[in-house]
Amino acid sequence: MFAYIKGNFEEKGNNYVVIDVGGVGYKIFMSNIGIAGLGETGKVVKVHTYYHVREDNVSLYGFVTKEELKLFELLISVSGVGAKSAISMLSAISPSDFAMAIISEDVASIKKVPGVGAKTAQRIILELKDKLKKEEIADGEESETPVFVSSSDETNEAIAALQILGYTKKDIEKVFAKIDLKGKTTQDIIKIGLQYLSNN
Repeated sequence: MFAYIKGNFEEKGNNYVVIDVGGVGYKIFMSNIGIAGLGETGKVVKVHTYYHVREDNVSLYGFVTKEELKLFELLISVSGVGAKSAISMLSAISPSDFAMAIISEDVASIKKVPGVGAKTAQRIILELKDKLKKEEIADGEESETPVFVSSSDETNEAIAALQILGYTKKDIEKVFAKIDLKGKTTQDIIKIGLQYLSNN
Protein backbone atom coordinates (compact mmCIF):
# COMPACT_ATOMS: atom_id res chain seq x y z
CA MET A 1 0.00 0.00 0.00
CA PHE A 2 2.78 2.45 0.95
CA ALA A 3 6.11 2.03 -0.88
CA TYR A 4 7.73 4.74 1.23
CA ILE A 5 6.91 7.74 3.39
CA LYS A 6 8.77 11.02 3.06
CA GLY A 7 8.21 13.80 5.55
CA ASN A 8 9.43 15.65 8.60
CA PHE A 9 11.08 13.50 11.27
CA GLU A 10 9.11 14.57 14.35
CA GLU A 11 9.80 12.01 17.07
CA LYS A 12 11.69 8.82 17.84
CA GLY A 13 10.97 6.25 20.53
CA ASN A 14 12.45 2.95 21.62
CA ASN A 15 11.20 1.01 18.59
CA TYR A 16 9.34 3.57 16.49
CA VAL A 17 9.48 6.97 14.81
CA VAL A 18 6.81 9.54 13.93
CA ILE A 19 7.00 11.19 10.52
CA ASP A 20 4.76 14.14 9.71
CA VAL A 21 3.39 14.23 6.17
CA GLY A 22 1.09 17.18 5.48
CA GLY A 23 -0.02 17.45 9.09
CA VAL A 24 -0.58 13.72 9.59
CA GLY A 25 1.82 11.90 11.93
CA TYR A 26 2.65 8.35 10.83
CA LYS A 27 3.87 6.06 13.61
CA ILE A 28 6.34 3.67 12.00
CA PHE A 29 7.97 0.76 13.83
CA MET A 30 11.68 0.38 13.04
CA SER A 31 14.79 -1.46 14.17
CA ASN A 32 17.22 0.40 16.43
CA ILE A 33 19.78 0.34 13.61
CA GLY A 34 17.23 1.89 11.26
CA ILE A 35 16.24 4.61 13.73
CA ALA A 36 19.91 5.48 14.30
CA GLY A 37 20.36 5.69 10.53
CA LEU A 38 17.77 8.46 10.29
CA GLY A 39 19.88 10.78 12.45
CA GLU A 40 18.36 13.60 14.49
CA THR A 41 14.74 14.76 14.46
CA GLY A 42 13.63 17.92 12.69
CA LYS A 43 14.72 17.07 9.15
CA VAL A 44 13.00 15.58 6.11
CA VAL A 45 13.55 11.81 5.82
CA LYS A 46 12.48 9.02 3.49
CA VAL A 47 11.57 5.62 4.94
CA HIS A 48 10.74 2.49 2.93
CA THR A 49 7.66 0.90 4.45
CA TYR A 50 5.85 -2.40 4.90
CA TYR A 51 2.10 -2.25 5.59
CA HIS A 52 1.42 -5.13 7.99
CA VAL A 53 -2.20 -6.24 8.45
CA ARG A 54 -3.49 -8.78 10.93
CA GLU A 55 -6.99 -9.43 12.27
CA ASP A 56 -6.30 -7.51 15.46
CA ASN A 57 -3.65 -5.04 14.30
CA VAL A 58 -2.60 -2.78 11.43
CA SER A 59 0.96 -1.41 11.61
CA LEU A 60 3.56 0.33 9.49
CA TYR A 61 7.15 -0.94 9.60
CA GLY A 62 9.96 1.23 8.27
CA PHE A 63 13.41 0.69 6.80
CA VAL A 64 16.22 3.02 5.79
CA THR A 65 17.37 0.73 2.94
CA LYS A 66 15.62 -1.58 0.49
CA GLU A 67 17.94 -4.38 1.62
CA GLU A 68 16.59 -4.10 5.16
CA LEU A 69 13.01 -4.16 3.83
CA LYS A 70 13.72 -7.24 1.69
CA LEU A 71 15.27 -9.06 4.63
CA PHE A 72 12.25 -8.19 6.81
CA GLU A 73 9.91 -9.63 4.15
CA LEU A 74 11.99 -12.80 4.00
CA LEU A 75 12.07 -13.17 7.78
CA ILE A 76 8.30 -12.87 8.23
CA SER A 77 7.89 -15.54 5.54
CA VAL A 78 9.66 -18.01 7.87
CA SER A 79 7.22 -20.08 9.92
CA GLY A 80 7.10 -18.88 13.52
CA VAL A 81 8.73 -15.48 12.86
CA GLY A 82 6.41 -12.49 13.29
CA ALA A 83 6.90 -8.83 12.41
CA LYS A 84 8.07 -7.83 15.89
CA SER A 85 10.58 -10.69 16.00
CA ALA A 86 11.89 -9.72 12.57
CA ILE A 87 12.39 -6.09 13.70
CA SER A 88 14.27 -7.35 16.79
CA MET A 89 16.56 -9.37 14.53
CA LEU A 90 17.24 -6.34 12.33
CA SER A 91 18.10 -4.37 15.49
CA ALA A 92 20.76 -6.90 16.40
CA ILE A 93 22.42 -7.70 13.06
CA SER A 94 22.96 -5.83 9.78
CA PRO A 95 21.40 -7.18 6.55
CA SER A 96 24.81 -8.04 5.06
CA ASP A 97 25.94 -9.91 8.21
CA PHE A 98 22.60 -11.71 8.39
CA ALA A 99 22.81 -12.80 4.75
CA MET A 100 26.35 -14.03 5.36
CA ALA A 101 25.17 -16.02 8.39
CA ILE A 102 22.49 -17.70 6.26
CA ILE A 103 24.94 -18.64 3.50
CA SER A 104 27.56 -19.96 5.91
CA GLU A 105 24.89 -21.65 8.10
CA ASP A 106 26.21 -19.73 11.11
CA VAL A 107 23.63 -20.66 13.76
CA ALA A 108 25.71 -19.02 16.52
CA SER A 109 25.47 -15.53 14.94
CA ILE A 110 21.70 -15.73 14.52
CA LYS A 111 21.30 -17.08 18.08
CA LYS A 112 22.85 -13.83 19.37
CA VAL A 113 19.57 -12.11 18.46
CA PRO A 114 17.43 -11.74 21.63
CA GLY A 115 14.63 -14.30 21.74
CA VAL A 116 16.06 -16.53 19.00
CA GLY A 117 17.06 -20.02 20.09
CA ALA A 118 18.95 -22.73 18.24
CA LYS A 119 15.83 -24.33 16.72
CA THR A 120 14.51 -21.02 15.39
CA ALA A 121 17.94 -20.08 14.01
CA GLN A 122 18.21 -23.43 12.23
CA ARG A 123 14.69 -23.07 10.81
CA ILE A 124 15.47 -19.56 9.49
CA ILE A 125 18.64 -20.82 7.78
CA LEU A 126 16.90 -23.87 6.31
CA GLU A 127 13.84 -22.02 4.98
CA LEU A 128 15.76 -19.05 3.54
CA LYS A 129 18.35 -21.26 1.83
CA ASP A 130 15.48 -23.28 0.36
CA LYS A 131 13.89 -20.09 -1.00
CA LEU A 132 17.22 -19.09 -2.51
CA LYS A 133 17.54 -22.45 -4.29
CA LYS A 134 14.05 -22.08 -5.77
CA GLU A 135 14.88 -18.57 -7.00
CA GLU A 136 18.12 -19.84 -8.56
CA ILE A 137 16.21 -22.53 -10.45
CA ALA A 138 13.71 -19.91 -11.69
CA ASP A 139 16.53 -17.56 -12.72
CA GLY A 140 18.32 -20.40 -14.48
CA GLU A 141 15.26 -21.18 -16.58
CA GLU A 142 15.04 -17.55 -17.73
CA SER A 143 18.72 -16.67 -18.07
CA GLU A 144 20.69 -16.54 -21.28
CA THR A 145 24.49 -16.66 -21.56
CA PRO A 146 25.97 -15.52 -18.21
CA VAL A 147 27.77 -12.15 -18.23
CA PHE A 148 30.07 -13.15 -15.38
CA VAL A 149 31.58 -16.47 -14.37
CA SER A 150 32.98 -16.69 -10.84
CA SER A 151 36.04 -18.77 -10.08
CA SER A 152 36.20 -18.24 -6.31
CA ASP A 153 34.18 -19.55 -3.36
CA GLU A 154 34.18 -16.05 -1.82
CA THR A 155 32.51 -14.53 -4.87
CA ASN A 156 29.95 -17.33 -5.12
CA GLU A 157 29.07 -16.91 -1.43
CA ALA A 158 28.74 -13.14 -1.90
CA ILE A 159 26.42 -13.64 -4.89
CA ALA A 160 24.22 -15.95 -2.79
CA ALA A 161 24.17 -13.47 0.12
CA LEU A 162 23.18 -10.58 -2.17
CA GLN A 163 20.40 -12.71 -3.63
CA ILE A 164 19.04 -13.13 -0.09
CA LEU A 165 18.96 -9.33 0.13
CA GLY A 166 16.69 -9.20 -2.91
CA TYR A 167 19.00 -8.70 -5.89
CA THR A 168 18.78 -10.96 -8.93
CA LYS A 169 21.74 -13.11 -9.91
CA LYS A 170 21.78 -11.39 -13.30
CA ASP A 171 22.07 -7.89 -11.79
CA ILE A 172 24.77 -9.01 -9.33
CA GLU A 173 26.81 -10.62 -12.10
CA LYS A 174 26.59 -7.47 -14.24
CA VAL A 175 28.09 -5.46 -11.38
CA PHE A 176 30.78 -8.01 -10.53
CA ALA A 177 31.85 -8.23 -14.18
CA LYS A 178 33.05 -4.61 -13.89
CA ILE A 179 34.95 -5.00 -10.59
CA ASP A 180 38.29 -6.60 -9.70
CA LEU A 181 37.40 -8.96 -6.84
CA LYS A 182 40.69 -10.86 -6.61
CA GLY A 183 42.00 -11.36 -3.06
CA LYS A 184 38.89 -9.92 -1.40
CA THR A 185 36.98 -11.67 1.40
CA THR A 186 33.31 -12.62 1.08
CA GLN A 187 32.33 -9.79 3.46
CA ASP A 188 34.32 -7.27 1.40
CA ILE A 189 32.68 -8.45 -1.82
CA ILE A 190 29.19 -8.19 -0.26
CA LYS A 191 29.87 -4.61 0.88
CA ILE A 192 31.26 -3.61 -2.52
CA GLY A 193 28.28 -5.23 -4.24
CA LEU A 194 25.82 -3.37 -2.01
CA GLN A 195 27.50 -0.03 -2.75
CA TYR A 196 27.04 -0.52 -6.50
CA LEU A 197 23.65 -2.26 -6.48
CA SER A 198 21.93 0.15 -4.08
CA ASN A 199 22.84 3.06 -6.36
CA ASN A 200 21.28 1.48 -9.45
